[in-house]
Amino acid sequence: MTDVSYHHSGRVATITIDREDRRNALSPEVVRGIGDALRRAEDDRSVGCAVVTGTGERAFCAGADLDDLGSSRAAEGHLGRAEIGGLFARMRRSRLPIVARVNGVALAGGFGLMLACDHVVAADDAEMGTPEINVGLWPFMVSALIHRDLPRKVALDLMLSGRRVPASEGAHWGFVNRVVPRADLDRAVAEVTETFASKSPAIVELGKRSFYRAENMDFDAALEYLAGMLSVSLQTEDAAEGVSAFLQKRTPEWKGR
Repeated sequence: MTDVSYHHSGRVATITIDREDRRNALSPEVVRGIGDALRRAEDDRSVGCAVVTGTGERAFCAGADLDDLGSSRAAEGHLGRAEIGGLFARMRRSRLPIVARVNGVALAGGFGLMLACDHVVAADDAEMGTPEINVGLWPFMVSALIHRDLPRKVALDLMLSGRRVPASEGAHWGFVNRVVPRADLDRAVAEVTETFASKSPAIVELGKRSFYRAENMDFDAALEYLAGMLSVSLQTEDAAEGVSAFLQKRTPEWKGR
């Protein structure tokens, strides 16, 4: 039995951490499993959007297994932790919009996994945060995402206090996109994924790539880079199709190129 399951329906691939008894904690096998599942979705051109979630109702992902962190094999442990960072980077580089279906707590590395997604839909009773400080640790790997997605004072407060925040507070600070009653979670996720998957795959890929790359550039360099990306996108068949469909008042038929 694998710790990560993969399901493909229509244009949406769902990647589920299947460790409910461990609150869907991140193990090396889970990290690799998510990466393998994401690669599978990316390689399937019929997939236009991906969802990441956890099994059950208690946890989206409660972070890394503390048993793994306590391993005496220092080099192996270091490489494993670097693998988590590699997964976060891969998610940001993915051609697919990735939606976090937050069905329960998203803590520590699980908070990072949530932030690595492009869009977050959370149940209204979900909680999230970085409790590492409470056990004498610090969310080092997650900090790279926190710095980019949260206001600085809010970020440092969460990391220093270790407090959990409700999904509604995450929405207030902008790192949760939508909060819904638990009974409406699947419907809300389906609405978002249907919208994302209906867009041009070619333009989504170019657009997402440019969004994350430009955030690390200074203003002038970003404008120059984005001008080039605009020129590239205007050469795609999908851009021509989109304009034609708009003028002809019809639904575009995307080619993905």
